[in-house]
Amino acid sequence: MRALRILLIIAVILGGLFVAADRLAVHFAEGEVADRLKTQEGLATTPSVDIKGFPFLTQVAGGELDDVEVGMKQYDADTGTSGGTIQIDDLKANMKGVAFSGDYSSATADTASGTASITYAQLLKAAKSEETKLPFGVTARVTGLSDGGNGKIKVELKVSALDQPVSVLSTVSVVDGDTVRVRADSIPSFGNVTLADSDVRSITDFEQKIEGLPGGIQLDKVEAGQNGVEITVKGSNVKLAG
Repeated sequence: MRALRILLIIAVILGGLFVAADRLAVHFAEGEVADRLKTQEGLATTPSVDIKGFPFLTQVAGGELDDVEVGMKQYDADTGTSGGTIQIDDLKANMKGVAFSGDYSSATADTASGTASITYAQLLKAAKSEETKLPFGVTARVTGLSDGGNGKIKVELKVSALDQPVSVLSTVSVVDGDTVRVRADSIPSFGNVTLADSDVRSITDFEQKIEGLPGGIQLDKVEAGQNGVEITVKGSNVKLAG
């Protein structure tokens, strides 16, 4: 009995040491990946990296991590125009099956899914917020975007032919995995002036291209929220590093 008790004590101690070593190793790895991502993506702040699953050292020995979660508070994505960017907030990506090279210089995830958001102020940059000339001497511009409820965006317009501002509810959607499209559900009345739908939509409807998200992930779905557009992202063969 005494020998068995000693063996149990030794097993508990060794188990505790293994767990401690495993947690130290994963903490170090998370820091290394975060630093590499910051440099690779040109981020102003260090992203969060959470390597899930236990034990970590066994996953390392197998050359693949089961589950890695990456978070970036702010990320400047390309807009497809020369030097143009749009700020993406609270980008979180959950990556599954992350295989890495023998020298740890690169890592690629089988799949990735996550969420992010774009404020209405950022999205307004893509709208016709400058005065635009329409037929019959009418001018119009978008003055604001806000939550219209039920996943819709409210687009506020200032029209020269009207004394009061006018607003429309618009549907927001993803096109081709890299573009946010805002399209009015119905055309507003411009008072006594009758304009073609295409003329009105040249003001109310707009698109914002979003390219160069980390690792090649793409837009999946979008929906209007209280403070901005809520996005889900997805990808396959996503590069975490290298």
